[in-house]
Amino acid sequence: MNVYQKRFGLFRDPAVRRELESLDPVRDHQRIVHLLTAYEFPFDITRALELALFHTYASPRVSGLLVKTGEFERNGQKRYDDTSRLIAEFMESGYDSEKGQRAITHMNRIHGHYRIDNAEYLFVLGTFVLYPIEWINQYGWRQLTGAEEQALFLFFREVGRRMHLHDLPERLDDLRSFMEAYEEQYVRFAPSNRRIADATVAIVQRWFPSLLHPLVPPVFAALLNDKLLAAFGYQRPPGWVSGLVRMGLWVRKWPLRWVTFKPYPSLIRNTSFRHYPKGAPDIEAVGPDHMLNAATREPTSHRSE
Repeated sequence: MNVYQKRFGLFRDPAVRRELESLDPVRDHQRIVHLLTAYEFPFDITRALELALFHTYASPRVSGLLVKTGEFERNGQKRYDDTSRLIAEFMESGYDSEKGQRAITHMNRIHGHYRIDNAEYLFVLGTFVLYPIEWINQYGWRQLTGAEEQALFLFFREVGRRMHLHDLPERLDDLRSFMEAYEEQYVRFAPSNRRIADATVAIVQRWFPSLLHPLVPPVFAALLNDKLLAAFGYQRPPGWVSGLVRMGLWVRKWPLRWVTFKPYPSLIRNTSFRHYPKGAPDIEAVGPDHMLNAATREPTSHRSE
């Protein structure tokens, strides 16, 4: 597989785009996802997946479990980094690679300690498909092609199969229909939604100097639709705040048509994890401390129907 380099240390290599255009989404979706993640849209996909996870907290069925475990409120940055580490591994390496298989297996072992309905897994998986598509098409330096959108869908559907999910949508449109039906039934305000949303905002605030902390909540709110704002009990920020956020994202995409400031390729080995200042942890070393030994010893699943 080709490994591409920036031109003159700054400019994108157009060969990445040419390879993407030559690939088939059914046969080559693992490679397509790698190229999108490592070269074309590393920043955008990371931000989109962060918002995708935030979206899932609008379901009391998801937020309620997170409140019950207490892990997110006690160890939010660690949970964020652990989740990022596992997802990044199978997106970078592919779900069929040795490391990708280990990441999915370890994720299944950790999830196996909780009783989670199949519908909640599908809901979370759906956000991982739709958020990158919607974010990139709105804020990315170019829009995704139909083949790239299909590749993202097929990639995560295969991940879902390896998570032993059932009733997986057969088409991207079917996934959108499922998400609409799920949200109509389950997405509504609950105190647990607000608790987990506030804990997430607090994590992001700690990424910046204290002077900037007051800006984080309105920026989050500016990126949410009215249904999510209601589900979290948040107020829509003033119009000028939303306008500035969206304008800033719109302006940034123009120079990125030609240049990139991210590592090229952007890989786990050159990604920083705040909870792990010494570098990316081993795959089997992530997860709640109290269950790590049990998780590596006993791959039990308690997924309910």
